[in-house]
Amino acid sequence: MSFTVKDVLSIQVAPALGCTEPVAIALGAAAAVSLLPSKAYDALEVAVDPNVYKNGLAVSIPGAKGLSGLDTAAALGASGGDPALRLEVLQTVTDEDVKAAKRALAEGRIDVTLIKEHQGLLIRTKAKAGDDVAESVIEGLHDNIVSLTLNGRPVDSPLIRTRTDGEPSPVAAMEAWLKTLTLNELMALTEQLDEDDYAFLQKGVDVNMRLAKRGLKYGLGLGVGKTLERLCRQGLIKKDMMLAARILASAAADARMSGASLPAMSSAGSGNHGLTAILPIWAVKDYVEGVETKAVLEAVALSHIVTAFVKAHTGRLSAICGCSVAAGAGATAGITYLLGGDAHHIAGAIKNLLEDLAGIICDGAKTGCALKLATAAGTAVQAALFSLQGVNVHHTDGIIGLSSEDTMRNVGTLAVDGMIQTDQTILQIMLEKRFSDV
Repeated sequence: MSFTVKDVLSIQVAPALGCTEPVAIALGAAAAVSLLPSKAYDALEVAVDPNVYKNGLAVSIPGAKGLSGLDTAAALGASGGDPALRLEVLQTVTDEDVKAAKRALAEGRIDVTLIKEHQGLLIRTKAKAGDDVAESVIEGLHDNIVSLTLNGRPVDSPLIRTRTDGEPSPVAAMEAWLKTLTLNELMALTEQLDEDDYAFLQKGVDVNMRLAKRGLKYGLGLGVGKTLERLCRQGLIKKDMMLAARILASAAADARMSGASLPAMSSAGSGNHGLTAILPIWAVKDYVEGVETKAVLEAVALSHIVTAFVKAHTGRLSAICGCSVAAGAGATAGITYLLGGDAHHIAGAIKNLLEDLAGIICDGAKTGCALKLATAAGTAVQAALFSLQGVNVHHTDGIIGLSSEDTMRNVGTLAVDGMIQTDQTILQIMLEKRFSDV
């Protein structure tokens, strides 16, 4: 089975309102409640895998007046979410819905549990109203509803992503295909872009730039982007293309992680990946004389493609920060392309970045992610510039392979096979801290 660049963009790149883990929980809750005859619930039971639990524990939720948490996400989705909007499920939430969600939380009607031993994305939601029980199951991808039942009977719904028994999901099939490609073949996909693709890529830039501008205007979250900008104005640091990339990416993360009610154009299932894959390239274009917008968008497309390639090896959620190693690799590939680099330079840039950032852990989604996006964005530019100047990490170093493809595969092995215990330890630290604060 083979795919086109249009397939890659349509499956891997999509708008998402809020951090995708709590949003996925909200989607599951909204889908389950929508099945109840009364469209209202007495109790909600949500069970999630460790990585969804970790990533949704501390991040603010859009439209929730500064509230955070898995139980809050479920309550909001159940009270006012529209499951037909998938990862923008919370777009319809009103102030009254927020009040209703708070009441449900105060009354103890929301119960979230951890499926400790499960690997891979899984969200099971049961909504109860009197004698009726509705259940939704999301698996593999944040918006991939695989099952809906009411009182134990399957419900036929357009919300379910159907496929033939035994047939892999479109994303699984695509990731299996991506794993077979070389870097040259990944780059060649950009030659298939048509005007509709360019318009879609520009939309992604516009969506993510709105988040960056919101973060810079209001200093939301940690205010990393706004602080970097202020330091420039004070003359304490100088603005170059590396710093410009860091400012845009971190400012957008500041806004998104603080719960701004603006969508992000995600990449490989993550809004923050989308910010990292797109915004550093958009920042660098201002330092390249005479560059055409079409070339910038081709660089963004390559970034999405490389990000998807790395995520195919590491998995959607892991102990490694995907913004750093996956979207970072995508961004440095796109930046190198934009700066006139060829396949050799792009391969070198990817290896440079992965040597630098492969050890960054994922300790859940939260405002501090803006710091990691700032690091990833700046390093993506640096790795590209180094490669263009002939600075390349040797394959004899650590996990670096002979090729960029080997290196990305090695990072995948590290994430999937080598850091399972690390992931469990990270979550245990987070849980102990959370419950010690109660």
